[in-house]
Amino acid sequence: MIFFQSDYSQGAHPKVMEALASTNLEHTVGYGVDEHCVHAAKLVKELIGIEDCDVHMMVGGTPCNVTVIAAALKPYEAVVAARTGHIYSHETGGVEGTGHRIITMPGVDGKMTPALIDAAFVEYEDEHTVLPRMVYISQPTEIGTIYSKAEVEAISEKCKERNMLLYIDGARLGSALTCKENDLSIKELARLSDAFYIGGTKNGALFGEALVIRNPIIGENFRFMIKRQCNMMAKGRLMGVQFEALLEGGENSIYFEMARHANELAEKLRNGLLSMGVEFYSKSPTNQIFPILPRPVVDRLKRGFAFQEWAPEKDGMVPIRLVTGWGSNEGEVDAFLAHVKIMLEMPVG
Repeated sequence: MIFFQSDYSQGAHPKVMEALASTNLEHTVGYGVDEHCVHAAKLVKELIGIEDCDVHMMVGGTPCNVTVIAAALKPYEAVVAARTGHIYSHETGGVEGTGHRIITMPGVDGKMTPALIDAAFVEYEDEHTVLPRMVYISQPTEIGTIYSKAEVEAISEKCKERNMLLYIDGARLGSALTCKENDLSIKELARLSDAFYIGGTKNGALFGEALVIRNPIIGENFRFMIKRQCNMMAKGRLMGVQFEALLEGGENSIYFEMARHANELAEKLRNGLLSMGVEFYSKSPTNQIFPILPRPVVDRLKRGFAFQEWAPEKDGMVPIRLVTGWGSNEGEVDAFLAHVKIMLEMPVG
């Protein structure tokens, strides 16, 4: 079986595993205040070019999202997100479980816009309703599209105008930053947001995300909120060790090397399918692509390849999601393309 189901179905990059093994017998203090987490936070601050911020090692993306939103918002405040946003579509009511409403907007190519932020206030205007107080976006989006620098700048300005916070989900941030269409640096993304995280789980770590908080409204007593949300890991150094390995070398680190590799293989998949006349559910330049294939082809491909059906079948055509990761290779991509080519050329029935 060849896997294009996710970018975290494999373990960790060998350098991450080596780092974990070499520090395995060390004794450190717990809960993310050990020397490895402190050093990893220093690497993050150097990478984003900002010293005046807090960096927390978090276990996963959903714990990041739920904890940040719970810490940032008062009980009567809400977060605004695209309807395809991860906090709404794939987190099982985690945010709502903290007592905060998610105001969903239709999105444009999976993205929020300043106009959509304004629209969120039409029905939420006084003390008889919740108050939109935070905008949630992810870079890249849930359907693989990315925000340009101008788009993030416009959203950031709109948030300031509306007295809102901007939080950026970076589960696949490496993929966004290294794709060919990107014009937004990690330093600019950090400057434009109140909080964001650098995703490790989906880019070569066993688990872990590096959460950056710039706004003290979110950061005050944040470790209390981590603990309250059951997200404080006793052996927190395991995340610090991994991010030391991932980010050593800054922009020349294996973190960006792995993300660039995954993007290149996704591009090869995308170009190969385009050459066969295959259409796509979204225009994704990152490591997730969404080809639309006939139902018989999808069913046959499942015998040798692991992937997700992404959206409902329509007129016999099925959008699927293919995800490349740090461990994907060209042979796997070539095999998939060869199978699709044969199946598309087979007579119907």
